[in-house]
Amino acid sequence: MAIKVLHHGLATTVQDLGRPGYFHLGIPVGGAMDRYAMRAANRLVGNDESAAGLEAVFMGPQLEFLDDAVIAVTGADMPAKIDGVAQPGWTALKIKAGQVLSFDFLKSGARIYIAVSGGIDVPVALGSRSTYPIGALGGYKGRALAVDDELPVGQGAVVQEGRSVEEGLRRRPGTPAELRVLPGLYWDRLTDEAKESFFADPWKVAPEADRMGYRFRGGRKLEFVDRRQPFGAGSDPSNIVDSCYPYGSIQVPGGTEPIILHRDAVSGGGYFMLGTVISADMDLIGQLQPHTPTRFIEVTMEEALAARAERQALIERMRASLN
Repeated sequence: MAIKVLHHGLATTVQDLGRPGYFHLGIPVGGAMDRYAMRAANRLVGNDESAAGLEAVFMGPQLEFLDDAVIAVTGADMPAKIDGVAQPGWTALKIKAGQVLSFDFLKSGARIYIAVSGGIDVPVALGSRSTYPIGALGGYKGRALAVDDELPVGQGAVVQEGRSVEEGLRRRPGTPAELRVLPGLYWDRLTDEAKESFFADPWKVAPEADRMGYRFRGGRKLEFVDRRQPFGAGSDPSNIVDSCYPYGSIQVPGGTEPIILHRDAVSGGGYFMLGTVISADMDLIGQLQPHTPTRFIEVTMEEALAARAERQALIERMRASLN
């Protein structure tokens, strides 16, 4: 089974749930930016949730299916079409050999996830099929898709078309988007006024937003507590002696524009981190368009753990609804 790429869309890559376990070697976790949408798409077509599918941002690809298959498109509201006929999202769809999957204009969100029964059967690299383009690792030849690529597809299970994830289980960012943050190890580098302004000010997603990180603009510049910079740190007060970067860390170079490190981010460096976006909200970031109004919400560890439990409960309800 195979899929031929007639048009590559924008930054369409093979992704799964990522390759944890290599961050200490400088290889990021990778995988789908919106893992919930990826899980749901795979469930709809009868795959294991960790199967490889496609992630496309802002503009979908055009794909010719060379064999019959069941597919599902989740994530952003970018209506799918089979041979030009509009199809429902978050639904298992039958597509026949020779038919073409394409997409209408993006209406909301940022990234779609395309799952096909059997999964995209590219080679496994370090335990994952996800594409890490900067390192030319995984996916289809270590890069985004191009015209005339042919994607191999595994043998899928027989699943019922028409199954759908109900509307109440389709998680999307609000307006403004709210991202919960747990202050971190270097929180004390900020003045009390800066701590207050970071959470009080409205921010917007900057155009520089990709799989490595999301930059935000609009809030007041953050001021730092005066100190003598330690040996090994740069002269700017936002510099520190090199440290590890947890997934979801928020660094603010020069105190001006916060950057949330995401799936393909580096694992360490010399910028301070004021805190970390909680794991329950990281999927939402992958669905934010440039200029989206955003607020950062301070939470405690107890609240972060409760949010993680709520997110897991949402996943379990989605699974139960499709069993």
